[in-house]
Amino acid sequence: MSCPATFHACRSVLVTGASRGIGLELVRQLAAGRAPPGRIIATARNPATATKLQELAQKFSNVHVVGLDVVSDDSIHSCVEEVERLVQGDGLNCLINNAGISVEADLHSVTCEKMMENFHTNSVAPLMLTKALLPLLKRAASARSGAAARLGVHRAVVINMSSTLGSMTLNTGEMARLVKWYPYRTSKSALNMLTRCLAGDLDPHHILCMAIHPGWVRTNMGGPQGQLSPEESACSVLSVIAGLEEKDQGSFLNESGETLPW
Repeated sequence: MSCPATFHACRSVLVTGASRGIGLELVRQLAAGRAPPGRIIATARNPATATKLQELAQKFSNVHVVGLDVVSDDSIHSCVEEVERLVQGDGLNCLINNAGISVEADLHSVTCEKMMENFHTNSVAPLMLTKALLPLLKRAASARSGAAARLGVHRAVVINMSSTLGSMTLNTGEMARLVKWYPYRTSKSALNMLTRCLAGDLDPHHILCMAIHPGWVRTNMGGPQGQLSPEESACSVLSVIAGLEEKDQGSFLNESGETLPW
């Protein structure tokens, strides 16, 4: 599947959790696109076992695989050092915080450990990684002037992969009755608030931050009943990212670019 989204004005993209699922497909479509970014940095907890990701790196010279365990401060530090070596003076244009886990537990089975596990990966880790990469994002944002000074992926953006399951407004009726995932749902609600907080802090630096729901995707996390294939979801997500502008600062959108309720 070929995605029409163009990233020619975007020098670099970093995708976390790129060893499988949506993350892997985002990297593949970015690399195979008609106007790919100059550098695609794909992270995986264990690059040596990320066979499909390594195959993409061998096929496309602009794909760079970097090790990253998002819940490890040491790993984040090492990753940022490697990213800086790759992007150098250009900085980092696009960070896609895609890495995430789903810990499923209802009121009877939920524990403190399950809650904290999901929060660390889905909520705390995106904040810590964004904070660590902020100097590189600022560097990319400041490199544009004149007409190119508008917000967008050509400058600097932070994309948080969220979910409608984190929407408090939508947690009603059948959805509330069937999906009682306390750890996962609350971690995505926290990620949404994180997005709003970051948008306010990053806007003075001309960095756009938003949250996106990729759809219900047929992956290990989404299950076989998902409505979208990873290919369809990734293409839609990339199209939304490529078209982001000032009005999308601090937004929560779905894979079609429609605004979602918090």
